[in-house]
Amino acid sequence: MSVATRLSRYLQVARRSAKNGAASISSYEIAAYTGVNATQVRRDLSSFGRFGKRGSGYETDLLCERLRAILGADENKSVVIVGAGRIGEALLSSQLSDTQGLEVVGIFDVDASKIGKRIGSLNVSPLGDLKQQVKRHSASGGVIAVPAQDAQGVADELVEAGVRVLFNYSEALLDVPSDVSVRTLNPGAELLSMLSQRSPAG
Repeated sequence: MSVATRLSRYLQVARRSAKNGAASISSYEIAAYTGVNATQVRRDLSSFGRFGKRGSGYETDLLCERLRAILGADENKSVVIVGAGRIGEALLSSQLSDTQGLEVVGIFDVDASKIGKRIGSLNVSPLGDLKQQVKRHSASGGVIAVPAQDAQGVADELVEAGVRVLFNYSEALLDVPSDVSVRTLNPGAELLSMLSQRSPAG
């Protein structure tokens, strides 16, 4: 797990704690929610300056502010979602923008029965509007939430629209240009990998 990934998880936990009214949070609490060793949490945070006081933990509001600055999340980053099925709808319903410094600026689908449907604060738009909306909002990220057989076509559409960071929720292996980053988010594969790492050697 990269430092940036760990810091992003720390931010998520700190934001949740602040939202629940907690004035401070300890490295042990952060560790419990993120699965990162408490010593590693303290090491990560101390490498970017002084965040808290020994014995009293970290002030949640200050921690959120500093982590957002480190991660470059002072301003929301615009992303689009292609696929208005269960995954796309769940992402919009999860208050993604509030917890991760992201702003979902559009959700798209090719299914005529879904186009125009209201999900959260957005209406589902036809895929043909993707390029225009990406340009309008300067969207830098795209979520691919479609079946595997449709994922490559969607990836091509996003790349052509100018998106350079893709989050792939399908099982497809995507072929993209070298200047495009892809993160495949497959819960089944992630779980299998974690279980394999914890299994005793045979």
